[in-house]
Amino acid sequence: MTRKKILLVEDNPEVMRNNTMALKSRGAIVLSASTLEGARILIEKNLFDAAVLDIMLPDGSGLDFLREIRAVSDFPVLLLTAKGDSQDIVKGLSLGADDYLVKPYYLNVFTARIDSLLRRAGKVSERVWIGSLRFDLLSSQAFLEGTDLLLTQKEFALLLLLAQNENKTLTAEYLFEKAWGQSMSEDTATFKVRMSSLKKKLAAATGNILIETARGEGYRLTML
Repeated sequence: MTRKKILLVEDNPEVMRNNTMALKSRGAIVLSASTLEGARILIEKNLFDAAVLDIMLPDGSGLDFLREIRAVSDFPVLLLTAKGDSQDIVKGLSLGADDYLVKPYYLNVFTARIDSLLRRAGKVSERVWIGSLRFDLLSSQAFLEGTDLLLTQKEFALLLLLAQNENKTLTAEYLFEKAWGQSMSEDTATFKVRMSSLKKKLAAATGNILIETARGEGYRLTML
């Protein structure tokens, strides 16, 4: 590991000490906080390459802090949880966590996970999180709560446009022009097929994200 700057947010002194020593032994610069308040101060003053975030903290949930991180940064985040609760894990991944470990764990596994996250961070494209949706711009993949929606490139473009304009009605002509890169012709069949397919894929994945048709006006995405 090169001189990467890593944030540790952990309230257990022993876990903090062990994780810090393991990362420093591999050349990392480690800054640590035992509370969310302390972590927020560090985030404001530093640029990090990765973060290790405990879910259960004395002044709140690490998942809430994860939302704050993802609002401003794309560096990889490894979640730590003592509960092994699948709901926490799924929620964390949907909010933009890159990986997780359930305590207790071996330190060599911990450092290997961090190494892997840092390698992947150097290869992946910019990501965008909008609510429970994650968009990987380079691969044109959209994920809902960690599950790949298996969209075509045009479906991906349509969903991204609608999500970026949540609760706003966008005309079919505007969506087609942005997604296809050309003006909509009189033949709208291709657009309608892709929009219908996108709606079906979202409906199959969740009931919480809807694409509504406003007759004569266009389409809008709503997150319930």
